[in-house]
Amino acid sequence: MPKSMNVRVTTMDAELEFAIQQSTTGKQLFDQVVKTIGLREVWFFGLQYTDSKGDLTWIKLYKKVMTQDVKKENPLQFKFRAKFYPEDVADELIQDITLRLFYLQVKNAILTDEIYCPPETSVLLASYAVQARHGDFMKAIHNSGFLTNDRLLPQRVMDQHKMSRDEWEQSITTWWNEHRGMLREDAMMEYLKIAQDLEMYGVNYFEIRNKKGTELWLGVDALGLNI
Repeated sequence: MPKSMNVRVTTMDAELEFAIQQSTTGKQLFDQVVKTIGLREVWFFGLQYTDSKGDLTWIKLYKKVMTQDVKKENPLQFKFRAKFYPEDVADELIQDITLRLFYLQVKNAILTDEIYCPPETSVLLASYAVQARHGDFMKAIHNSGFLTNDRLLPQRVMDQHKMSRDEWEQSITTWWNEHRGMLREDAMMEYLKIAQDLEMYGVNYFEIRNKKGTELWLGVDALGLNI
C-alpha cells in the first residue's frame, strides 16, 4: 500500500485536492473538506465514493480511507453530498453555504428526474432558479433566447408538452418577473421550500428484488421505508 495518495473531492460547486496518508481516517478527510469550504452545519453531509463493484457508497468515518473499497484511481475520487435532509429547510438551514449546496443538489436531482416534479411546479421552480442565478428580470437585457443555455426543466416535462423553447421561456419569465427584489439566497430558499414537499424529496433509493425476482426500489427517508 502506498504511503500517501492524492484524493479529489467534488462538492456541488467546487473541486478540492488533498493528499492523504495511510493512517488518514474518513473523518479526518471529511473534516479537512468542511474546514476548506467553511461549512459548519456538517451533520447533513457525507463523502460518497464508487466502490470496486461500481456501486455508490458512503465513506465510513472511523475507518482509514485507504482500507475502504474505493475504486483505484489517481487521484481517488470522492463526492461531498447531502446525506440527510432537513425536515424543514427554513428552520434548519442556517449558513448560506449549506443552503447553496442543498439547493444545487436538489435542483440537479429534479432536473435529472431523480426527484419527480409535475410540469407546473417545475416551471415555478425554474423561475426561482433564474432569480437565484441572474437576479431581477430586466426587459432591456433579458430578451428572447436569454435562457437558452440554462438547464431549467426536466427533459420529461419538455418531451410531454409540445411547447417551443420560446414558449417555455415565456412561461418561466412570467413567474420570474414576480420575484423582483428577491435576494439570491431567498430565491434558493423558496425553491427548496417547494421542493421539500415533492414526494421523492429526501428519499434514498436502493435497488432490491423480491422472492419472485421482481426488481423493486426500496426508498428510505426520515419517516421510514417505502417500496
